[in-house]
Amino acid sequence: MSWSAGFFFITFTTAMAEIRCKNLVVSGNPEYPPLLWQDRDDPGSLIGVVPALLKEIVEPMGVTVEVRHVGSWARVQHQARAGELDMVAGAFMTSERFTYMDYILPPILQLPTTVWVPAGQEFLYRHWPDLLGKTGSTLIDNSFGQNFDRYADENLNIVPVRSIRQSFLMAQAGRVDYVLYEKLQGQAKLAREGKEGQFTALEPPISSEGLFFTFPKKSPCNNFDFREAVADKLYKLVQDGRVEELIAEYNQQYVLRN
Repeated sequence: MSWSAGFFFITFTTAMAEIRCKNLVVSGNPEYPPLLWQDRDDPGSLIGVVPALLKEIVEPMGVTVEVRHVGSWARVQHQARAGELDMVAGAFMTSERFTYMDYILPPILQLPTTVWVPAGQEFLYRHWPDLLGKTGSTLIDNSFGQNFDRYADENLNIVPVRSIRQSFLMAQAGRVDYVLYEKLQGQAKLAREGKEGQFTALEPPISSEGLFFTFPKKSPCNNFDFREAVADKLYKLVQDGRVEELIAEYNQQYVLRN
């Protein structure tokens, strides 16, 4: 073994020793197909693009992954604050979340969020003020980027619900004027229910935000070496187009599993 190879081996094994994490307890937004959704065959688990990507990253490091369905997105964030999770599999950046989570760069992908309306009930939408005087709906504790969140808190009437399906049903019943939801996830949800033609996503998006893996600050798995190892592998997979491959695979799986 050459000196350089020996040095790399010692450095690598030292870094692995510093990870000090053999099992990663993970959760995320269960209303996020094809990125995350509840496994019909194992209701206590979440499946999708993000769990598959995470396993490709950490299992070669000798770390097992347990992706739990713990309830609503609000419940996931509560457990992250309390240190009951080792990772949140997919979160947008907000200053409030920085107080209890560390973000891993790069983002998994960029997600545009759109204004969804029932077909035939489209209205002129060019920018945020066009939503004034209307009532919207989205998931409890959902974030669409800090700038829009602040604008919405100060100016818009948005009804929070536990299930995005409920938001779409409310829109169809005329109880709200629009639904705020990510474009990718909305397309998957509506396609699975055979409602692709029943809603329109208005353009432009209200925001486009990076989706990140995060480590809760109270997790024992949250240490510098592990974060750096995850970030390095994530960067390679993102650059190689692996996320797009998984989206195509899991989108088809979600839509066809009625």
